[in-house]
Amino acid sequence: MSYTYLLYLLVFLPGVLLVYAIVPQRFRGVVLLLASYAFLIQLSHKLSFFIVYTTISVFLIGLWLSAAQKRSEARIKAGADRKTEKKANTRRRRAILWLGILSQGGVLFFLKFYDSVAAHLNLWTASEVLPVKNLVLPLGISFYTLEAISYLVDVYYRKIEVERNIGRMALFLSFFPIIMEGPICRYGELARPLWEGKQLTYRNLTFGAQRLLWGLFKKWVIADRLSPLVSTLFNHPGGYQGGVMALAGILYTLQLYADFSGCIDMTIGTGEMFGLTLPENFRQPFFAKTPSEFWRRWHITLGAWFKDYIFYPLSLTSGIKKLGKSARKKLGKHYGQIAQTLIPLFAVWLCNGVWHGTGWTYLFYGMYYFVLIVTGELIEPLVASGTAKLGIDRSHWPWRILQTVKMLAIIFTGELFFRATSMPNGWQMFSSIFTGFGKGGITDGALLTLGITFQDYLLAGIALAVVLVVGVLHERGIHIRERVAAWPIVPRWCFYFAALFAVLIFGVYGFGHTPADLIYAGF
Repeated sequence: MSYTYLLYLLVFLPGVLLVYAIVPQRFRGVVLLLASYAFLIQLSHKLSFFIVYTTISVFLIGLWLSAAQKRSEARIKAGADRKTEKKANTRRRRAILWLGILSQGGVLFFLKFYDSVAAHLNLWTASEVLPVKNLVLPLGISFYTLEAISYLVDVYYRKIEVERNIGRMALFLSFFPIIMEGPICRYGELARPLWEGKQLTYRNLTFGAQRLLWGLFKKWVIADRLSPLVSTLFNHPGGYQGGVMALAGILYTLQLYADFSGCIDMTIGTGEMFGLTLPENFRQPFFAKTPSEFWRRWHITLGAWFKDYIFYPLSLTSGIKKLGKSARKKLGKHYGQIAQTLIPLFAVWLCNGVWHGTGWTYLFYGMYYFVLIVTGELIEPLVASGTAKLGIDRSHWPWRILQTVKMLAIIFTGELFFRATSMPNGWQMFSSIFTGFGKGGITDGALLTLGITFQDYLLAGIALAVVLVVGVLHERGIHIRERVAAWPIVPRWCFYFAALFAVLIFGVYGFGHTPADLIYAGF
């Protein structure tokens, strides 16, 4: 049972809302905690042990950090030298913090990479150095591990108060709408509102249901409809001409966006039902003009986590600051700044690739964007100078459209490698676009033999057009739900029912049908 299963939509979620509504406010956090663990256990079974381990260990290490700070303050009050004690306290608390980070990140790294390391060692040595255990990744561990680490870092820097209620900690890490695919939340923003049990309201329920329905539209009508076609194309990388391979990269990107952003819509909508404001994870990413802008619009909470907990801490180390100062003297302000950010940026994109998985395709994906972003920064003065000399206004629509088209090609290429089953297969698909491009497979009807029908193509195309229109309106600051909510009751509810029936009639779902897995739940 996941978010797109009828059992979840018709039984589990309504049941949780009902119980939540009728119990006293002081017990609502407990209701959500029990519901979250019930949801988690039925999906992960014994692997739920890992979130229990994370909860208890992070809770205790947070208390340890707080206790170390209080003991240090007590020593200073008792007469210890302030400067000496502060240095000693910083060393102690830093050691505790690193213990906490390693206790969480080490488990994630082991579970993700043990089998890959063992397989490569055995291949290189032609003997079984390490046994391959076929480890299964616990549900949500990539997401709640980052949340746990961010909590410890924020406690260390005293941005938030240490948590002394383990139930609140447990609910924050396991909250069922965000456990599968995020968004990655911050403890200081969500933990207390989540535990306090806000009153259900008509507005929150209706607006949350609308957002959930929009997510189902993306998932059922687009992502699940395209899934058989995408799987067929990527499982046969040498079986089609370049035009079809180019189409594979485009369709997978659209499938991934519809699947992932649809799940986030369902998550945010469910949170809204309970009176919670969860962070947005997407903001019209296909309107981006540069790779940096794309990642400010795509998987926003992951990018923000890397920025706050890897990029900035590395940038502020004494060695990096010295490097930047020296580089600015020798290279000038612009290139000196690039030199200073090079190592932190490399670390961010290395971690981005590693976070997604063990395959070389994921590592390539991270390095792909690292190279593009650095290259873009390096050539920016040349581009600015060249466009100025040619009299090109970079704020006018022709230039913006050109940059958007360029960025779409970059996005589709990156996702083609991201989805490829291996790097050789990815290169084969990519190179065929240039060496074997042809109309075969697109105009001869072969696309109708790849798992979906002409009607599926038509419905997916119409649905994607709807998503595009909504994206354009959002980009212009037009909030559709607010506009519709202001309509008179009859046209408003006609619109709601029309949206509901569109999902019910055109969605790929139902008893006896196994929905396609949520893509990012596998990371």
